[in-house]
Amino acid sequence: MTRSAAALASDVALLLSAGMGKRMRPLTATRPKPLVRVAGKALIDYSLDKLTEAGVTRAVVNVHFMADQLQAHLAGRQAPAIAISDETDALLETGGGMVRAAPLIASDPFFCLNTDVIWLDGPTNAFAALSQAWDPAKMDALLLLVGHKQAHNYTGMGDFHLDSAGKISRRKPGRVAPFIYTGIQIVSQRLLREAPDGAFSTGVLWDRAIDEGRLYGLSHTGEWYEVGTPAMIAPTEAALTGH
Repeated sequence: MTRSAAALASDVALLLSAGMGKRMRPLTATRPKPLVRVAGKALIDYSLDKLTEAGVTRAVVNVHFMADQLQAHLAGRQAPAIAISDETDALLETGGGMVRAAPLIASDPFFCLNTDVIWLDGPTNAFAALSQAWDPAKMDALLLLVGHKQAHNYTGMGDFHLDSAGKISRRKPGRVAPFIYTGIQIVSQRLLREAPDGAFSTGVLWDRAIDEGRLYGLSHTGEWYEVGTPAMIAPTEAALTGH
């Protein structure tokens, strides 16, 4: 599939960038986590550059912690076109952030990304792969997942299982699950219906979609790097630069 907007299910992405970055302290004492640099490049620019490469033309970025710094950085970019979802009045978590940003997104479906991950694509870029697999008739969200061998810096027990049809179920307590959520998904506006007010986790909406058989997953064919703490930066830089 060619890397063009025509290959994509949406030309809009929401980047969840409003968090306090507590796990990234002390680096986030003076900057928001999306501006922490890895191999000389701000974390958020890895996601924005991937979106531009894939053909996504608009990005909505939510801001809260050190919002002025992040907005000033984004103002210096040429692409994609960026709109700001302002959460400076109250941090709304991932689910509340999606609901607040929805009027700015104006697309159904839309991509949604965390900004503390870096990934390398396989044969097909992540957004084209999600678009190919997207079926709005049966999906409320399609999550990009990765296996443990391709999940670098990750030390957890996994997040999800996939059945033969690609439907997601959660890891059982005390057990290991084969797939980890990459922080990248494609979402239907239907997922946001009757959402709670205020701050809440996207997991609330995912659980409803699981119960309704409408949460699906897709296995990532490339490599994935968690960059959530200072200790994860050096090994990620070594992998990206080869030294």
